[in-house]
Amino acid sequence: MNDGVLVETPAPGVTRLVLNRPDSFNALSSDMLSALDSALQSVAANADCRVVVIAAGGRAFSAGHDLREMRNHPEHDFYTELFAQCSRMMVRIQHLPQPVIAQVQGIATAAGCQLVSMCDLALASHDARFAVSGINYGLFCSTPSVGLSRNMHRKQAMEMLLTGDFIDADTAQSRGLINQVVNADGLEEAVLQMCAKIVAKPEPAVRLGKSLFYQQLEMGITAAYQLAGQTMACNMMDDSAQEGFQAFLDKRKPSWSS
Repeated sequence: MNDGVLVETPAPGVTRLVLNRPDSFNALSSDMLSALDSALQSVAANADCRVVVIAAGGRAFSAGHDLREMRNHPEHDFYTELFAQCSRMMVRIQHLPQPVIAQVQGIATAAGCQLVSMCDLALASHDARFAVSGINYGLFCSTPSVGLSRNMHRKQAMEMLLTGDFIDADTAQSRGLINQVVNADGLEEAVLQMCAKIVAKPEPAVRLGKSLFYQQLEMGITAAYQLAGQTMACNMMDDSAQEGFQAFLDKRKPSWSS
């Protein structure tokens, strides 16, 4: 595995992918994007993995694209492929069968903020700050705007995109970008607690539910309800759902094998 991304197993059923370029504030260079995409593909096929955590080493979560790399390759074809590569990795997160949780400390800017927005859940320390600051350097953060606009109200997203201003963790939570804000020394434990809650749920329901959630968001209301109903019918045929309903009727806790 590329050492730009470390793969860890901090708890049963949990795979943690750690961005490991602290000297560059974990910039999403083409090599880093390739390493992260490869790691995501590997965990997608790992039946033992129930939840994925994306974390980062050092003082920052990610400062976004590697501006030095971009400046050294002032060619349209290079930029086109770089942003396409980044978009493929971001979309893969939503297509992953496992829920993905961002564990954020320090800054998450531009494509780093985009990475947070594309994860299913996000927890951050009180010192975390978020921005899509490309506009400060003459570049509107177009690809980060896709994830950002799907997390918060449009006017709030546009304010960040047009000003490049940072928001703190509490503001990010109030706007819907992250789920929880915790003390820095308790961030890892809070993430693992969230992972444990998800691992305790039946895998088929989680997998079906995540897939349905993102598909229906892109549909009209009628098609969304049709797909949701079909998904629930399939979910009900699974043994875990049958056991869950029987346990409810028996007034006991369900007994799931996974």
